[in-house]
Amino acid sequence: MITCETLVYQPFQQAESGLHCDGVSVQSIVEKVGTPVYLYSARAIREGYSAIDDAFAAYPHAIHYALKANSTLAIARLLKALGSRADANSGGEVAVAMRAGFATGEIVFTGVGKTREELEFAVAQGVGTINAESAGELDRIGEVARALGREARVALRVNPDIDARSHPNISTGLKTNKFGVALQDARAIYAAHLGTKGLRLAGVHIHIGSQITTAEPLRRAADALVSLALELRDAGVPLEHVDLGGGLGIAYEGQQVLSAAEYAAAVIPELQRAGIPVVLEPGRAIVARSGALVSRVVDTKRYPDGRQFAVLDAGMTELMRPALYGSFHRIVPVVTRSSPEAAWDIVGPICESSDVFGRDRAMPGVEVDDLIAILDTGAYGAVMASNYNRRMLAPEVLIDGGAWRVIRRRQTLDDVLALES
Repeated sequence: MITCETLVYQPFQQAESGLHCDGVSVQSIVEKVGTPVYLYSARAIREGYSAIDDAFAAYPHAIHYALKANSTLAIARLLKALGSRADANSGGEVAVAMRAGFATGEIVFTGVGKTREELEFAVAQGVGTINAESAGELDRIGEVARALGREARVALRVNPDIDARSHPNISTGLKTNKFGVALQDARAIYAAHLGTKGLRLAGVHIHIGSQITTAEPLRRAADALVSLALELRDAGVPLEHVDLGGGLGIAYEGQQVLSAAEYAAAVIPELQRAGIPVVLEPGRAIVARSGALVSRVVDTKRYPDGRQFAVLDAGMTELMRPALYGSFHRIVPVVTRSSPEAAWDIVGPICESSDVFGRDRAMPGVEVDDLIAILDTGAYGAVMASNYNRRMLAPEVLIDGGAWRVIRRRQTLDDVLALES
């Protein structure tokens, strides 16, 4: 059966000479750059963005790419060139968006715990909208704006207590989560801040979680958002947009998931009740499929009970998701052997038992120096990397039109120690 996921462009394909990305040999890149290394397909990013943009073409919308998924400058600039705007979750991401060429009015500033310094920076730069997390934050934004003689466009994030049916660590729309204000409190907060000098109540914001693979939670969130927007508009709040956040998932395990078209079909009927333009903040759905983390096998071992380990030169310092969420990523050899498949535990070199990419994965005979690709790592891979165990950050490579270039070089010890005295 052909599913929606089958129709999504898959940049990494096996050929006779080994794994290729957009027709470029992965092994040939590794020979020049070394391992571990992140590889990204520019074509996959373009198609991921276009799928969402096309799905919402019939309704007024603005896509604000969520930089938290992957904020490498070249990736941000690629999205900017496609017409995307930016969603930032820190003052640092606001600055990166500006460095990547986004106009400040094209930036939405989200985030749970914005500092006074971050708010002063955002208001002074004139970011498009600040998504406030509480009544207290609205007060602080107003104070900052008045002190600077500015007016800040704001939207209040509401928490609708909707289960996104994703991993608990990436659920953000339940009353047990730290995000936003209770839906039933939002009306009073808007009323209390209507007419506050320095504040322009431009929108209302919702985001119920990440890696959402079914339509119903997103439809319910849109229903709650629009119902609130209609009440606020009737109460005199001059809303200019509603913000649905992001959360659209991908098929890490090859299962059928919600397509961009199905997402739009679920929420647009709700949005049409108000007719207010919508802001979308996708990240993973645009860039996750574009990436692979390529690593080299540095050791193999076999225990008496038959369990086999392949130890890579990449670990949880390069890809945190499996250790953090128990998440699944497809793991494939760069060059496939004709030997029979056997079960392998694919692990990293970090001094933590959680440093495991996958257990009991069927792989042909694995040997030291083999290259292994961990797929779907374009989102929440490099951006979550760390220097734990004094490991250096891996380089990133962008493949585009049959050519490739390094978009972030490999970090050196001198780079790290330059911050220390």
